[in-house]
Amino acid sequence: MSLIEILKTLANENRLTILEWLQDPEAHFPPQKHGDLIEYGVCLGAIARKLGISQPAATNHMKVLVNAGLVTLTRNSNWVYFRVNKETVSLFLDDLQTKIAP
Repeated sequence: MSLIEILKTLANENRLTILEWLQDPEAHFPPQKHGDLIEYGVCLGAIARKLGISQPAATNHMKVLVNAGLVTLTRNSNWVYFRVNKETVSLFLDDLQTKIAP
């Protein structure tokens, strides 16, 4: 995904907040019954509850983050978990720094 597309993705406060939380899920979410926060990621329901939005609204935000490559999705049975894609975030930050502070 292009630098501009990722910047557009992060221009939404909820998506930026989600990405921040997913960087350190143990600091921002309680333990989950069905899947370790680090190994699996954070379930959609926990993200929706913490943001105070509906699951469909959270799904839309997560879809945008996944499409931008900033977050990965893992399915386990009936659960959907999300983790930050540290490689993409690192490449994005390197690209941004090259563009604005060479």
